[in-house]
Amino acid sequence: MRVDHVVYAAERDGLKATAQRLAEQIGVTPVDGGVHPRFGTRNIIIPLAHERYIEVVEVLDHPASDKAPFGQVVRARSEAGGGWLGWVVQVDDISEQETRLGRESVVGNRHRPDGVELRWKQLGVKGLQADPQLPFFIEWEPGVPHPSEDADTEVTIDSLQIAGDPDRVRDWLGLPADYTSSVIDFEFVSPHGTPGLMAVTFETPRGEVTI
Repeated sequence: MRVDHVVYAAERDGLKATAQRLAEQIGVTPVDGGVHPRFGTRNIIIPLAHERYIEVVEVLDHPASDKAPFGQVVRARSEAGGGWLGWVVQVDDISEQETRLGRESVVGNRHRPDGVELRWKQLGVKGLQADPQLPFFIEWEPGVPHPSEDADTEVTIDSLQIAGDPDRVRDWLGLPADYTSSVIDFEFVSPHGTPGLMAVTFETPRGEVTI
């Protein structure tokens, strides 16, 4: 179990402008990620070192976005002005989380512009929807290239600032948040305020950058 990526909902000027703005802040070239047909969304990837990435995502005008929980949370966050949507934890066998949480995972897929299809299972978006401090889980299909594979950068995630209660996150994960990474620091603030991912700090060749 490890931190896989962080998700940022497009702001009012749209996916491309939002992704370009974030990428320029940390000095990384964004990559078109393609469409999630099952979720009614599309994304742009900002690849990072350590097999991690930023997923910048926007909702499409498509019936799937109204039905799929992921499409619903993206739409709600973008309509509120956009910003950090959440964080995602990669697992080797998502059936363990299915058993522990009593929920079934859903299959996700997208085709990159080069035609390569990425497939995975994910679980916990409804948990994020109800309590935005909680991460959701992803299991990449064997043999699928990781979205960060083309990263030509030294930029890494240094820390996550989360409004919420670390005990709540521990219960959800089955272990403390910092067990998901030996290099990312976790700061929990405002345990009685509105929960969610508040800020991400990146280590870049130019120094730390907090978004």
